[in-house]
Order: sequence, then C-alpha cells, then structure tokens
Amino acid sequence: MTKKIIITGTSRGIGFELVHLFANMGHNVLALSRNAQPVSNLNFDNITSLAFDLCNKEDYERVEAFVQEEWEHVDILVNNAGTLLNKPFAETTMHDFENVYRTNVFGVAEMTRVLMPFMKKGSHVVTVSSMGGVQGSMKFPGLSSYSSSKGAVITLTELLAEEYKESGIAFNVLALGAVQTEMLAEAFPGYEAPTTALEMAQYIADFSLSGNKYYNGKLLQVSNSTP
Repeated sequence: MTKKIIITGTSRGIGFELVHLFANMGHNVLALSRNAQPVSNLNFDNITSLAFDLCNKEDYERVEAFVQEEWEHVDILVNNAGTLLNKPFAETTMHDFENVYRTNVFGVAEMTRVLMPFMKKGSHVVTVSSMGGVQGSMKFPGLSSYSSSKGAVITLTELLAEEYKESGIAFNVLALGAVQTEMLAEAFPGYEAPTTALEMAQYIADFSLSGNKYYNGKLLQVSNSTP
C-alpha cells in the first residue's frame, strides 16, 4: 500500500538516501531540506521537494498547506534533520547551544506538532537520534550540545507516545552509531565510520514502514560497535 512520507534533512547523507529508497518502492515523498536542489533535480513523479528551514515559521505553514491540499493525511514522518557541533565545552556559547537545540530539538517538536492533525491510526513518527544521547552510553568530548540535544528527543519521543497512546499513532526513536556521512566528516575529519549512509537508510526505511507494529515509545540502539 502506497504511503505518504515526509522526511527532513534530505539534501545529503541518510535523508537523501531515504527519499530515493521510499520513492523507488512507489511511496509518495515530501523531501524537506534547506537546499532542495539535490532532490528536485531527480525525475520522480512521487517526490516533492521543498526548501525548508526548521527555524522558519512560514516554512511550517507551507508544509501544512501542501499536506492539506495535496495529501490530506501523513502516514510516516522521519525527523532526520540534525546539526552536529564538535567544540570544547569551555568554548561552546549559549548561542551555539541555541543553534543546535533549535534544529535537533525544537525543530523535531514543531514539525511533529504541525503534522499531528494529519496523522491517523497506523501513522508512525520516527526520530533519528544518536548513541551519544543515550544515558550510560560512551560519551565523547566536544559534543556537549549535540549529544545532550539528542538525549532530549529520546525523552520527547517517550512523552509523545504516552500522550497520544489512545490515537493509534506510534512514536519511536533510533539512536544511531557512527554513520559515514558528510556531516560526520565535517565534525570528525579523517574518521571512518563502519556503516554507510545507504546501509543505515535501508534500516530506517524498513523500520519506518513496519516498526510501529512492534514498538511504540521505544528507543532502539542502532549501532554495531562496542560498547
């Protein structure tokens, strides 16, 4: 059955791969990223691409209008957009924290809030977090704003699942280990991750389509490294 799927952060990395995996399966995809160009170049009738800034109120209104006029409902939301800052804590200003939280936490909350009226029983909200946000996991210096923001969306997901448990809408969060993306390369030059963006996107796509049958309000750790 064809699904209507919204994905944030689609200009590169996991989000870019997700758009094409879902489109090739025949699903309808709304791809949102600050730079709509990489996705809009591709000739897929079932992909709509919008330039979108998680910090811009008008952009949410455009998404809302699109869903109202074109789709009427949303089956899957993948909150994938994120920003990664690697900076010693002593140099990480309030402004730095605000920038990271605006995308990684406030953007996730607002996108979910705006789309909730269009979701129905069986819809699935999947938020991409990080192993760095999991309590008790290995932590890395320099990631105070990033990892703490990723911890926040884990708790947010648990809260939303509880608040909407009578609705039949599922909320789950995936804490990813290191994935070889441009964002990772920019933050950690020279580091090679064990998993490619396409490999991780394949897992997320499968989970988005079927994970809500088995999980709600759950954190799944998607990492092949130890600890």
